[in-house]
Amino acid sequence: MSIYWSVGTVLLLLAITAPTALAFGFGGATAARSRVAPLRWFGKSYIAVVRGVPDIAFFLFFVIALDQGFEWLRHQVKCPDWPDPVRQGNDFVVCDAAKLPLGNAAQWVHETYGFFLAVLTFAIVFGAFAANVLFGAMRSVPRTQIETAEAYGMSPRQSFWRILVPQMWVYALPGLSNLWMVLIKATPLLFLLGVEDIVYWARELGGSKTARFTDYPHPDWRVWYFLALLVFYLIFTRISELVLDRIMARLTHGQATTGGEAQRKAA
Repeated sequence: MSIYWSVGTVLLLLAITAPTALAFGFGGATAARSRVAPLRWFGKSYIAVVRGVPDIAFFLFFVIALDQGFEWLRHQVKCPDWPDPVRQGNDFVVCDAAKLPLGNAAQWVHETYGFFLAVLTFAIVFGAFAANVLFGAMRSVPRTQIETAEAYGMSPRQSFWRILVPQMWVYALPGLSNLWMVLIKATPLLFLLGVEDIVYWARELGGSKTARFTDYPHPDWRVWYFLALLVFYLIFTRISELVLDRIMARLTHGQATTGGEAQRKAA
């Protein structure tokens, strides 16, 4: 049953991470084009730094830093009279009340906390790529449309939400589609974050000499488990392509783009 639960874990991760990363990306792209210099610097730095670091290095580093950051904040609140420093050589030591999760917490609490860190890490990483895509899409909307909205008396905020944002999606969707495929293929990185994902269980259940399943004298079936994973990911990505194609067709309807022109000629 563990491998079936792990499939649900992967699907749940994608269902939560995709909109969260898109929200991070929209915030980063909006900040990168802001007229306020510090906010613009922050948005462009977020995009550049996260995109410039290899994903596996970011996953290995950021989860530890995020976990220790949460515990340090709790340590400052719950144990203000703690006499020792939290950094003791290579060790990070906080009081027992500040640990996340608590040592006496149930197993599901530990698993939920690990999953939460995984979702947040995935969202921050892929949010930076989404921010770069959305930033380019915002710049692709013709400037004349914004000028026309301003000529009709719209404020910058109104022209942003009513003109720029609705039209940018048609330019952003191809890049976001590729990013969604990359996100699907990146789910095996859950194993690096301490979450027992579908790839982990395929290796464990398929191997014949693992410590967990030494009582089962079957041969090495890992090739069949990984073949099943191959089929699963291919089917999932194919379904994603069909859904994204329908979304793209709907977004390009009536737009002054190549896709919209093709629809008009077909009609």
